[in-house]
Amino acid sequence: MMRLMTTHYRNQMLIFASVSLGMAALDQITKQVVVASIPPGGSVEIVPGLVNMVHTMNPGAAFGFLAGYESDYRWWFFVGVSAVVVTALLLMTAASPGLNRLLLIGYACFMGGAVGNLIDRIRFGAVVDFMDVYWGALHWPAFNVADSALCVGTGLFLLCMVTGRGTQRDPLEGAQIDLQRR
Repeated sequence: MMRLMTTHYRNQMLIFASVSLGMAALDQITKQVVVASIPPGGSVEIVPGLVNMVHTMNPGAAFGFLAGYESDYRWWFFVGVSAVVVTALLLMTAASPGLNRLLLIGYACFMGGAVGNLIDRIRFGAVVDFMDVYWGALHWPAFNVADSALCVGTGLFLLCMVTGRGTQRDPLEGAQIDLQRR
């Protein structure tokens, strides 16, 4: 027996792949612009008193988590965790043909962010951060497009869980076309 994917499932996977790859590509393009145009440690004022574009390397996770922990295992830990997350997202999305659209986009944003930062860790051993947002003495840690995608993905996931939309299935879920080979 040969089982064909439904159009709905193909569209779901196309949306997931498009958003994921788009986020990862946008992340890498913006980081390349920063690396090429701002020296390490440099800064360019974008919105006076609010936003600077900087060139920093973060060997840790979000907000510098474990950045000060010097160990040969730190790189392996972050690459390993990223690889597990990417694999889990691929499997969860592929195994759930009727994902709610918001949850699907949340997974895809998270995937794109994880891939974008994973590429940096493999290339540079650290993540390129470049957005520096502040207001007076209040200062947010530098971040990048991948970090933003991870936050959006997490926010959409939480929204779906809180509203109950994460368990809501699309009406075409499970619809399959079976053809017998003769």
